[in-house]
Amino acid sequence: MTRVLVPVRYPLSEHSRRTLSEAIRIAEERDADLTILHVNLYHRGSETTRTDLKRTVEKAFGRLMNARYVVRNGFLVEETILEEVAATRADVVVIGRKQMGRWRRAIRRLVDDPNIETFLSEKIDCELITVG
Repeated sequence: MTRVLVPVRYPLSEHSRRTLSEAIRIAEERDADLTILHVNLYHRGSETTRTDLKRTVEKAFGRLMNARYVVRNGFLVEETILEEVAATRADVVVIGRKQMGRWRRAIRRLVDDPNIETFLSEKIDCELITVG
């Protein structure tokens, strides 16, 4: 079965809602499992729980079939997302355009070529969909 991963902010921003809406559409269209991920950053000190995330998403979108809610702790959002992509063996990652910019900056620090699509395809071998 196809696996779709979508990282979101909590509480859901308008941008996260659009990104999540597109991920839901893609998961339904492809009859895929959907993983909704939020990353608690250590330096921010806030602790969102899986239950918080699930309640908020279901309030906004209703009950989602084949959805899994995941909250991870990390120092860097991008690194934690990449770890989750690898752990879930995601086939599709849906991210917002703002998140793409952060990934580019992070990758630029790691490699000379900040082409995130190339970097991700080499590192995780999945389809990357960016929502504006």
